[in-house]
Amino acid sequence: MNTTALAMVLVAAVVHAAWNLAAKRVSGGGPRFVWLYYTVSAAAMLPAIAVALAVEPERPQWTWLLAALVTAVLHVVYGIVLQRGYEVGDLSIVYPLARGTGPLVSVLVAVLVLGERPGVLGLVGAFLVVAGVLVISLGGSTGDAHARRAGVFYGVATGTVIAAYTLWDAHSVTSLGVPPLVYFGGGAIGQSILLAPAAARGRSEVKRLWRDHRREVLIVGFASPAGYLLVLYALRIAPVSLVAPARELSIVFGGVAAWLVLRERNAARRLAGSLVVLAGIAAIAVA
Repeated sequence: MNTTALAMVLVAAVVHAAWNLAAKRVSGGGPRFVWLYYTVSAAAMLPAIAVALAVEPERPQWTWLLAALVTAVLHVVYGIVLQRGYEVGDLSIVYPLARGTGPLVSVLVAVLVLGERPGVLGLVGAFLVVAGVLVISLGGSTGDAHARRAGVFYGVATGTVIAAYTLWDAHSVTSLGVPPLVYFGGGAIGQSILLAPAAARGRSEVKRLWRDHRREVLIVGFASPAGYLLVLYALRIAPVSLVAPARELSIVFGGVAAWLVLRERNAARRLAGSLVVLAGIAAIAVA
């Protein structure tokens, strides 16, 4: 993988793990918490969108708006499903399953449908990442079988949505040529608008969430776009079949945070899985 693309993806992984830890701390936030941080993201992106449109040599196209609308819908589903998973399951179950299912589906579709050929070493690295994710996800349960099953379900569901928006985003910033800043900013605005009715119906809950979890809202609202913009730029210079699994280094940071900060169990198994993930990342880096 291109060194610049790899550096972008690795920084994005650190940022991603940090904001997911913040999101896990907001229990019961649901769509209204998701609306709050999407709205913060949209507000933060407005100046960047204006600058990008001013300096962009190509005139805005209607396809840009359509692309942003599709990613907005997919990200709304992602945000709601992920937050529900954090309400019913452990971070060390939901997060690695979500992050592992996504790249597995992305790589398979990229190879089988899009015709990408990342090479044998790249594919070995991708599957090492997924194997490490599965090792991590088998640990960390609180012992509640129902909660564990729910965590697995929502983790896999989140990962499937991740695969969908990863593939669509790669198509949008490459084949459709949508500038990443304009694309992500338009998507963030769309996400806020789509969830506005849910926020309006629960104004008192929105006020409570802002009062009690303002820090988490701001962390997710600013960190989420920062991390994903790095991924979008990486997708412009590296194939999605390598970028998608390389992002999963965030699982290492997320696993350590679940152990040290949230005091979830099975640290040895989690760290062993993290080493497998690192081996996969190394293989992808030299692919």
